[in-house]
Amino acid sequence: MKVMIVVTHLLGTGHLSRALTLGRAFVEDGHETFVATGGMPAPQLDSAGMTLLGLPPLRSDGTDFTRLLTQSGEVAEEAYHAARATALVKAVQSFAPDVLITELFPFGRRSLAAEFLAGLQAARDLPRKPIILGSIRDILAPPSKPSKADRTEDIVCEYYDGVLVHSDQNVIPLAVSWPVTDRLNDRLYYTGFVAPKAPAPHREGVGKDEVLVSAGGGSVGQPIFRAAIEAARQMPNRRWRLLVGGQDAPARIDQLRQLAGDTSVIIEPVRPDFRQMLPLAAASVSMCGYNTALDILQSGTPAVFVPFDDGKEVEQSLRGQTLSEMPATSVLPSKKLDGETLARAVAEVVTSDPRPISDRGFDGATKSVEIAKQLKARA
Repeated sequence: MKVMIVVTHLLGTGHLSRALTLGRAFVEDGHETFVATGGMPAPQLDSAGMTLLGLPPLRSDGTDFTRLLTQSGEVAEEAYHAARATALVKAVQSFAPDVLITELFPFGRRSLAAEFLAGLQAARDLPRKPIILGSIRDILAPPSKPSKADRTEDIVCEYYDGVLVHSDQNVIPLAVSWPVTDRLNDRLYYTGFVAPKAPAPHREGVGKDEVLVSAGGGSVGQPIFRAAIEAARQMPNRRWRLLVGGQDAPARIDQLRQLAGDTSVIIEPVRPDFRQMLPLAAASVSMCGYNTALDILQSGTPAVFVPFDDGKEVEQSLRGQTLSEMPATSVLPSKKLDGETLARAVAEVVTSDPRPISDRGFDGATKSVEIAKQLKARA
């Protein structure tokens, strides 16, 4: 099959990372895979075996997902959006996929609805209409009003053959964060969680006995990094490593190094071998995004989660609630975050009973491939 995935990450890189994990599963199953990505470049992510098309890139203005900026920081004008839509339509027409997958839309990315709808219409107008699927994580940002949920459902019913829900229905059903009617429920396919294979310990021992502090691949997490430096001062016998992402990472790293002074804290850009460092680490300090939470569950690393809750974001807080009762896990609300509370939380998880390593339910990418193949065969 020819498979096309359309994804735009606007703040961090989690959406793109999950889409690429899905893409790799299609590649491994022998399918030609094309990914159209509309966010900022993220070269640290693995896109091996896939063809990538970078649309004119966009990012959000902080947590304001209605104000979209170009790579140079200017507000994206109508002509810029039109160029993205044109590029996407041409890509759909040229590649002519057998399966088209849109990541998050129409449950999110409403500010980009025009380009997604243009791509969907182009797919529907092909001589051989592809199977069209949505791809969504376990927990969504709940709709702010009923009309948004209704509009989403209308789009799903008009264009989509199904929606891949990357969760276990018995663990986190979609209804936890989104109103699910009978009409929508008929199109949902639960895949289990989408994650790469469990990470093996780093061959060179990088990360061993360290506290790894991360905040995804976007330009967020500075309060966590600052609190980590203060916590490291209170735990001088433990080495801390801060992994900083985003387009402005060099400037933020300089600021943090000045703050760290003569401490032994290591501060560096995000690394492609981060997952391999986790199994050796004494503890992880991170936000509570989908991909990071799965990395922690697969590695068994003691973890302190600081859910991202800027603006009206509730997704990570909801996910944190589902993880908070697990051993060697602490959830620290951002409003309580400082050096003292973080040091105390890290000390607690490091000395607590170990958390069993989860090895089941992470084959959502493989199951997504099987669902797509079944729907294609049925069509």
